[in-house]
Amino acid sequence: MLETAPRRAGGPRGHDGSRGSGAPARSERRLPDRTLRLGRFGLRLDVRAIVVTLLLAAVALSLGWWNLISGSSAFTAADAVDALLGVADDGTARVILDWRAPRVVFTLLGGAALAVAGAVFQSQTRNPLGSPDIIGFSTGAYTGALVVSLLGVGSTWSTPAGAVVGGLGTGVAVYLLAWRRGASGLRIILVGIGASIFLGSVNSWLLTLMSREDALSAATWGTGSVNDITWAHVAPLLAALALLLPTMLVHGTDMTLMEMGDDAAQGLGVRLERVRLIQFLCGIVLVSVVTAGAGPIAFVALVAPQLALRLTRAAAVQLIPAALMGAALLVGADLLARSALLPVQLPVGVITLCVGGVYLVWLLVGAGRSGGRGRSR
Repeated sequence: MLETAPRRAGGPRGHDGSRGSGAPARSERRLPDRTLRLGRFGLRLDVRAIVVTLLLAAVALSLGWWNLISGSSAFTAADAVDALLGVADDGTARVILDWRAPRVVFTLLGGAALAVAGAVFQSQTRNPLGSPDIIGFSTGAYTGALVVSLLGVGSTWSTPAGAVVGGLGTGVAVYLLAWRRGASGLRIILVGIGASIFLGSVNSWLLTLMSREDALSAATWGTGSVNDITWAHVAPLLAALALLLPTMLVHGTDMTLMEMGDDAAQGLGVRLERVRLIQFLCGIVLVSVVTAGAGPIAFVALVAPQLALRLTRAAAVQLIPAALMGAALLVGADLLARSALLPVQLPVGVITLCVGGVYLVWLLVGAGRSGGRGRSR
């Protein structure tokens, strides 16, 4: 949303060194009003991206607030405010603060985490299909969480740790198998799809080793469910975002430059493998922590960065708009999952799977019509 642009010295000169006359040349036009002069440079504000970012933040927070007060037990906005201020009755406070608030916070943070991870992997592979749920990282995280649960050592922090180990192990395996004088985006996607299919079979086998009750619970969780989210699930996700998101934002400019191609980015001073490794690891950890709490939630990481890109009309995926789009998508999907078939609550993954499936078909049809020319966004 912010970029620096050198200040132009003036228009072209004629053969005698004088300024050209008549209509001003393109280089003589004044910088747009959104450019702030700072010495020899200008700080250019992408007004459209800023407006879109603010609107997405407003939509996400509005959906979260709606999710907080609606449901089988509907409350007014005043009831919610009283609960947040600690002056509501015990029943209202229990429903809003203990049951609904952690669910709303988790979907907001989880959607943002998935979208940021999706933006990173799509940028790394330079392909809109380079999403962690497509290339197996979410499935690998689910495998790690299942192993921890099967061993009977699952807890607030051990389950996320097992999911992180499973996700990182899958990421390392995919990266090494795709390596051939470098890891191209297409090879990562193809190897990742194969890893996802293999790990899906492993997960099915792990479910057969559990008791009937545990297997049923794990299978429901495996569809992506936030129905049983508590503050204990929010804490690891909040910690992961607080630690990793600033690191990813610091390297956001390098990520944008890498979309121009490795040679161009390296010529501009980007340390390719270092930036790629940092972003890769951060993205996997974020996906794994979300998966540990809610199971593998499909298609948010795939859809959110691309929708944000189309709304901002930026040259490359930007992390903040993508994060807010992911938050809005997941909290909106959860609102629909809670209210569509009251009093039954659907897993949120069912809603994201339906929406994401439609988007994926549209994406593939659009790519087919373009004949594969250029980079599909």
